[in-house]
Amino acid sequence: MAGPSKPGVHLRNMAKNFAELLVANLEKQGVKRIFGLVGDSLNPIVDAVRQSNIEWIHVRNEEAAAFAAGAESLITGDLAVCAGSCGPGNTHLIQGLYDSHRNGAKVLAIASHIPSVQIGSKFFQETHPEMIFQECSGYCEVINSTEQGTRVVHNAIQSTMGGYGVSVIVVPGDISSQKVETDRFLRSEIAKGRPVTFPDSRQAAALAQAINEAKTVTLFCGAGANGAREQVLKLAEKIKSPVGHAFGGKMHIQHNNPFDVGMSGLLGYGAARDAMHDADLLILLGTDFPYSEFLPEDNVAQVDVDARAIGRRTTVKYPVVGDVAATIESILDHVDEKSDRSFLDKQLRNHAKALENVVGVYTDKARKSKAPIHPEFLADTIDRLADEDAVFTVDTGMCNVWGARYITPNGKREEIGSFRHGTMANALPQAIGVQAADRDRQVITFSGDGGLGMLMGELLTVKLHNLPVKTIVFNNSSLGMVKLEMLVDGLPDFQTDHEAVNFYEIAKAAGIKAYRVEKKEDVEPVLREALAYDGPVLVDVVTDPNALSLPPEITWEMMMGFSKAAARTVFDGGVGRMVELARSNLRHIGAAGQIEANKF
Repeated sequence: MAGPSKPGVHLRNMAKNFAELLVANLEKQGVKRIFGLVGDSLNPIVDAVRQSNIEWIHVRNEEAAAFAAGAESLITGDLAVCAGSCGPGNTHLIQGLYDSHRNGAKVLAIASHIPSVQIGSKFFQETHPEMIFQECSGYCEVINSTEQGTRVVHNAIQSTMGGYGVSVIVVPGDISSQKVETDRFLRSEIAKGRPVTFPDSRQAAALAQAINEAKTVTLFCGAGANGAREQVLKLAEKIKSPVGHAFGGKMHIQHNNPFDVGMSGLLGYGAARDAMHDADLLILLGTDFPYSEFLPEDNVAQVDVDARAIGRRTTVKYPVVGDVAATIESILDHVDEKSDRSFLDKQLRNHAKALENVVGVYTDKARKSKAPIHPEFLADTIDRLADEDAVFTVDTGMCNVWGARYITPNGKREEIGSFRHGTMANALPQAIGVQAADRDRQVITFSGDGGLGMLMGELLTVKLHNLPVKTIVFNNSSLGMVKLEMLVDGLPDFQTDHEAVNFYEIAKAAGIKAYRVEKKEDVEPVLREALAYDGPVLVDVVTDPNALSLPPEITWEMMMGFSKAAARTVFDGGVGRMVELARSNLRHIGAAGQIEANKF
C-alpha cells in the first residue's frame, strides 16, 4: 500500500482527469478503501480507483456503505470514504450519512451526478443531492468545473477532518472525465489536529465556587469525557462524588471506576438516577443526553466543548464551554477537598444493592430456565467469551438494551451503534467498516432479526471480501422494542411479530459458516467455536420474545412514559460483570461500609 504523497507534489502531473486527481488526493490523505456500488456517472471515479492502491469494498446497498465508512472513521480516527452513483445510487447513502454525521465520524461521501448540461431538465435519475444531503452533512457542494472542483475537494476534506461531520461532494459524471489545469488547492496540507479548548476564567471560577458551596455533587459523563477519564476520577476523589454515565460515556468511564453508580436514561440501571436528583449540584460532563425527563432542573452545571449543547436539555445554572479534561484541570486546584463522603457511600451501597437484586432475578430465571433462551443469558455469554479488545456493533432496539447492560468495558473494547440517529440495520454494515480497517481484531455484532433482515444483503459483502465478522443474531421473531412502546402507550401490539426466519440457512446459502442454537446448553460451546473460527461466521440464536416480564419489586408507579418499557426490559435481566465492580466499590466505603459489603 502506497503511503501518503509528499507535501508539495503536484498531483496534476500524475492524473489525466479530475477523477484521477480526486483519487490521487485521497491516497495522499491515507485513504485505504472506498465503500460503495459502481455505476454510470460514477464510472470514471471507479476506474481511477482501479488504477490506484485504494481498495473498493463492494456493498449491496449504498446505505451500508455510509454506515461502514462511519464506523471505520470512528474506530480509526481517520478519513473514510463512501460513494454512490447518480440519483437512486447516492440517495441510498442518506440513512448511513445521517448516522455518521450525528456520530461525529470523519466521512467524505462522493455523490456522482447526471451530466452537468442536463441538470435542471428533469433528466433520467435526476435529483438535487446538494439539497438532499444538507441536513446530514457539515459541508455539501456541487462541483461545476475542474478548477472549482479542486477547491471543493479540499474544503470538503478539511471540513470533515476539522470535526464538522460528514462532507458531501456532488460530482457530475462529465466533469469527472475532464482534464485538470491546476491542483493548487489540493497541495495544501489538511489540518487534522483538534485544539484543546480551555474554559473562560469566569465560567471556570463560577463552577469551582458552586462545587465548593455544594455539600453533595454528582458527575454525569457522556462521550465527551473520552480522554478525560483521569481528570474525572481525580475530581470525583477530591469532592467525594458519585459518577454516573450516559450510554455514550460507558466505555470511557465505567471500567475500574470506584465511584461508579451506573447509567441513567431509558436503558438506565443502578443508582445513577437518584445520585443525579439527590445531589446539591449535578455536573454534566461532555454529554448531550437527550432525555430531559431524567434530568433535574435545579442547580445543574454543564461542561461541553460545543457551546450549542449547553442548556438545551435542562436548565443550566453554571455553563462552561471547554474540553472536559482541560476544564477539570483548570479548576481542580481551586476546588476544596470534601471530607464527608456519606453521600457517595450511600449511592455506592444503593447501586450495589440494586444490581444485586437484578442479578438475583437474572440468576433465578434466566440461568435456570430450560427454554427458550433468554437474550440476557446470550449477551452475558458473548461478553465473557469475547476478546479483551473486541469491537461490538449493536443494532438499535432490544440489542441496544443488551449492549448497554452486558458488554463490559475495560479500556480496550469499543462499542459502536446508532446511538444518536437510532436507525435499524446498523450493526452489520458498521461491523463491515470496522473489520475492513483491521482484519485481525475481533468484531462481533449484536444483530436483531429485524435489523439484519433490513440489510441482509450485506452478508454477501462479508462473504465477498472474506471479512471475519462474527454476526450474532438475537432471533426472537419480533420487533421487541416497538412492541414495548405500544404496550406502554396502552396500545395492543400490532405487526410487531412475524413469521420465524432461519438465518442459519440464509447464511449457509451465502457461503458463510453458520450455526443455529435453540437450546440454552448449546449457547456457550457454539459461541466458543464460532468466535475461534478464522473467517466470517453467523450464529442464529432463537431467543425468548417474552423475556420482558417485570419483577414484583418494581412497580409501574416508579416509571413514566417510555421509561416503563425500558425498565420492564432491563430489570428482568442481569447486568453481567457490572455487579462485580459494584461489589468491589463497597470496599472503598470503609469499616462501616465493609459490614454492608459482607452481606454480598
